[in-house]
Amino acid sequence: MIRLKTEKQIQGLKESGAIASEVLRKLKKAAKVGVSLKFLDELARTAILERGAKPAFLGYRPEGADKPYPATICASINDVIVHGIPDSYKLLDGDIVSLDIGVEYKGLIVDTATTIGIGKLDKDSHRLIRATKMALERGIKQAQAGKRLGDIGAAIEGTAKRYKVKIVEGLTGHGVGFELHEDPVVLNYGRANSGIKLEEGMVIAIEPMFSLGSTRTVYQKNGSFRTADESPSAHFEHTIAITKDGPIVLTK
Repeated sequence: MIRLKTEKQIQGLKESGAIASEVLRKLKKAAKVGVSLKFLDELARTAILERGAKPAFLGYRPEGADKPYPATICASINDVIVHGIPDSYKLLDGDIVSLDIGVEYKGLIVDTATTIGIGKLDKDSHRLIRATKMALERGIKQAQAGKRLGDIGAAIEGTAKRYKVKIVEGLTGHGVGFELHEDPVVLNYGRANSGIKLEEGMVIAIEPMFSLGSTRTVYQKNGSFRTADESPSAHFEHTIAITKDGPIVLTK
């Protein structure tokens, strides 16, 4: 069931989003060669708590998971697409890292992610990151009342084809706001003018995930997903509110 948000709740989600985006910018600035993923996680946790909010990922246990998630952020390196658990790994020159963060403030939750390169990247890695970011931007433009979820998916899929990258299978965006994961599922592919009609008050996390190689994913014991051929991957995400005046990026 899709749970619509009121104008007041969307304003509250803007506050959550402002915290999330500020903390994510802090992480991007700190992520350099030699910095450990664990340091970035601790930095994010401290920053969120200092702002009177809660880490939405920490302790979260999605349906089917063996145990609650043990960290504040997801930090996914190179062929790890999403849900990488921050550990003692230190960033290397040429790494691609996805930083994914969820924030709960006054009971309202947002979800956002970015992918950055560490040091010097090759041309293909730059293309991958640029394509994934562009796909998010084009998906957001379709998040308007009266359009359909298929319009978002078609925009993302079209961007992947244009940049000659692959959409990884089985990983999607989702509704968000009262809980970390709500209906509807937001696919990264689709047919224009198909699927659920978008309504004012819907809040969704749009999150394209692309790879340079295989579309197939491999589930790891720690809950993360890797590309089947170990090719690099990228991930971008924003929480979006659908309003009468168009899409509002709550995590900008």
